[in-house]
Amino acid sequence: MKRYFIAGNWKMHKTIPEAIELASELKERLADCKEKLMIAPPFTALYSVAQVLKGSNILLGAQNMGPEESGAHTGEISVIMLKDIGVRVVILGHSERRHTYGESDALINAKVKLALKHDLEAILCVGETLEERERGVLENVIRRQLTEGLRGVDTSMLANVTIAYEPVWAIGTGKTATPEDADAVHAFCRQVIAELYSSDMAKNIVIQYGGSVKPENTATLMAKKNIDGALVGGASLKAESFVPIAKFL
Repeated sequence: MKRYFIAGNWKMHKTIPEAIELASELKERLADCKEKLMIAPPFTALYSVAQVLKGSNILLGAQNMGPEESGAHTGEISVIMLKDIGVRVVILGHSERRHTYGESDALINAKVKLALKHDLEAILCVGETLEERERGVLENVIRRQLTEGLRGVDTSMLANVTIAYEPVWAIGTGKTATPEDADAVHAFCRQVIAELYSSDMAKNIVIQYGGSVKPENTATLMAKKNIDGALVGGASLKAESFVPIAKFL
């Protein structure tokens, strides 16, 4: 039976007290959830939330990390620092990092390899803008982001990689790709993984959908053959919306 991976990306929200309160509520209300769960608070709240999540079934995630282990990198957070406070998963290549902060495929790839080197799980985000979809280059964009994002990642490390397909035009807009459209892109992601690695790897890799995931559309999305979970943004900021997503209620 498939086990889904439901992850919450809190983005630049929640003070430390607010993060503790939400993490505590999720820990209690999701204690019986059978899916794989992760929440990614802001950096300032990671340590406090790590204490809350100890002994729970919810993994601690980070929303980003620097591409080096240490050094003169003002404003960055290293993989070693993240591991030190209990982070298990890191989100890399999110569309906001790519499009707002100009992160390149090469930079994202360096981060992916560094995370995997230090035994963190990496969620590699891919997705097209509305303009790219309308120009008919969606598959070119996804192929490039996957190929370059996974460059140098060998087969033995791929088990620690999750792909998150997030159409940029659906993030925070209330718009959602239809379940059929999303499933088609997920299937294409598997095709690319099969070309890069093997058909078995393509079949087994976890591919999440991200982009205005809500309690109302979760079950329909998760019912699709190629969708293995969700990377949830705004709806992960309240227990009353994240809990039913995690449980497909």
